[in-house]
Amino acid sequence: MKALYIRGVRDITIGDAPEPVPGNDRIAVEVAGVGVCGSDLHYYLEGSIGSQVIVEPFVPGHEFAARVLEARPELGLAKGELIAVDPAMPCGHCEWCHRGEINLCPDTVFNGAPPYPGAMAERMAIEPRQVVKVPQHFTIEETMMLEPLGVAIHAIDLAWPRLLESVAVIGCGPIGLLMIALARLAGVGQILAIDPVDYRRAHAGAQGADRVSADRHDIAAWTDGRGVDLVLEATNAPEGFQHAADVARIGGRIVLVGIPEGDSYTLAAGAARRKGLSVKFSRRMGHVYPRAIRLVAERRVDVARIVTHRFPLAEGARAFEIQAACADGALKSLILPNA
Repeated sequence: MKALYIRGVRDITIGDAPEPVPGNDRIAVEVAGVGVCGSDLHYYLEGSIGSQVIVEPFVPGHEFAARVLEARPELGLAKGELIAVDPAMPCGHCEWCHRGEINLCPDTVFNGAPPYPGAMAERMAIEPRQVVKVPQHFTIEETMMLEPLGVAIHAIDLAWPRLLESVAVIGCGPIGLLMIALARLAGVGQILAIDPVDYRRAHAGAQGADRVSADRHDIAAWTDGRGVDLVLEATNAPEGFQHAADVARIGGRIVLVGIPEGDSYTLAAGAARRKGLSVKFSRRMGHVYPRAIRLVAERRVDVARIVTHRFPLAEGARAFEIQAACADGALKSLILPNA
């Protein structure tokens, strides 16, 4: 079968991959669609995310929908059934798993994070615990987007948004846009969105932001110098932490969701310290799929509108190129390995 490999910085090839081996504890699936995530772009642009380094050709992809290749009645799975797949397999035995903090398990096996291959391939073998059953009227786009929606849900859980408080979203890629939609559902007050890319700002307004700008300094003008109660940061910029601290009010709260280029933040400590800011770092997600499915099924969040581009596997390099360049209005590119 064929798979997409990241071989190095900005080096993508399509090559042969071994067929997955199903068994009693593995389910053979055909990958229906896989999204290009911001973390995939870090591997493409930098070859690593922190300690996770590509040392040999690597198959990325962790946001994906799949179809079951053979019926598994003991698991309630029909042949051809569309499912979402949870890419994370925490160990289940460590201190953090026992605390229910499965997203923090240090021994997680995660499809699409080196050295574990991801879903940018025609077929995979997955574990039963990875199966997420979805309503069969869900589209490939809706099913694939459950994973990034789950990341946004987890970030909002950490933020504890309060009724009618002011919120700034810094960075309006797919995760930022989903957080805008969820914050609006949570009943916050004014949502102020900041992004340097014009078409992302337009999408932020459509998702529920009250005001949008390319310049974070506009938030001071919009709030009479006070700043906002809550900042949700979803950029890939080392300056993202600083920008979040700049727009937060005295005593405000920040949730950092983005992964900065170069694996480091820049922050002037004095002003942030004097504001007495509360800061949380968001890491993947916990048990959120049931809520993500309900939000999509009940049409509370429109995730499909975030998918702007679709590519066959053979053109996967183009998907990475346009997303990395913020070109052609790309928000989320969907790769269809079996198109």
